[in-house]
Order: sequence, then C-alpha cells, then structure tokens
Amino acid sequence: MLLYNYQGVIYFYLCLFKFMSNQEPVKILLVEDDPFLANIYEKKFAQAGFKLDKVGAAEPALDIISKNKPDLVLLDILLPGSLDGFAVLQKIKSSPTTENILVIMLSNFSGTEEVKKAKKLGADDYIIKIELTPSEVVDKVKRILAK
Repeated sequence: MLLYNYQGVIYFYLCLFKFMSNQEPVKILLVEDDPFLANIYEKKFAQAGFKLDKVGAAEPALDIISKNKPDLVLLDILLPGSLDGFAVLQKIKSSPTTENILVIMLSNFSGTEEVKKAKKLGADDYIIKIELTPSEVVDKVKRILAK
C-alpha cells in the first residue's frame, strides 16, 4: 500500500511538471528605440525563458499591444514620433481591453516628477536604466511577475 501511494505522488508530480512545462512563456513587449540596448534585453530575457518582442516607436507598439495582449510591457519614455511613453501608458491603462497589462517604465529619466507621473498614469513600476544591468532588470521583472 505504501508503494502505491508513492507511485501516485510520483505520477502527480510528473503530470504537474508536464503541465507547467507546456505553458506558454510570459510575453513581454519592449518598447525601446535604441536597437543596441533592445538586442541586449532581448538576449537576457530569452536566457531567462521569456518571450520578448521589441519595437522602437509608440504607434507600432500600440498596434502590437492591442493585437497580441502581452503580459507585460517594458516602456521607454523618449520615443520617436508624436507619442512618448507617457502617452502610450495612458492609452494602455485607459482601454478596457489592455488596462490589466502590467507596464514597467524603463527610462534614464531619474527625476521624481517622471516617476510620479508614471505612477499616476498607472505604471506598475519604474526602472531607471542606468541603475540596473540588463540581468538585474530581468530579475526585477521576475519579482514583479511573482506578485
């Protein structure tokens, strides 16, 4: 009888492992206009098992967000075109179809006004690029997703 219970437990954990390994990776959209930096983040997130798509401007980012519904958006503030990261954040958080997407601002702006504005618009967190290595950004994203 004891052997039977162990077999059941082993079977349970094998099924659980199979289920968990078949789950889709977390989808992250990086909105970053610096291609060199975007490539570094792409490699670091891929090494950590995340699926990261990248885009370099606000308007295409909004299209991707509305179509693909990523789990998380890493969003720079300074972007080419007519919209900046704050405008993108506002559009994400004001739409019923995207308002629950996690948004982390990823910027070199370290002023308290930018941080306050991002939080007021609904950002889930604010990362100052020059304060963290790409690997540390990945670790912070993991902690945020674990909440």
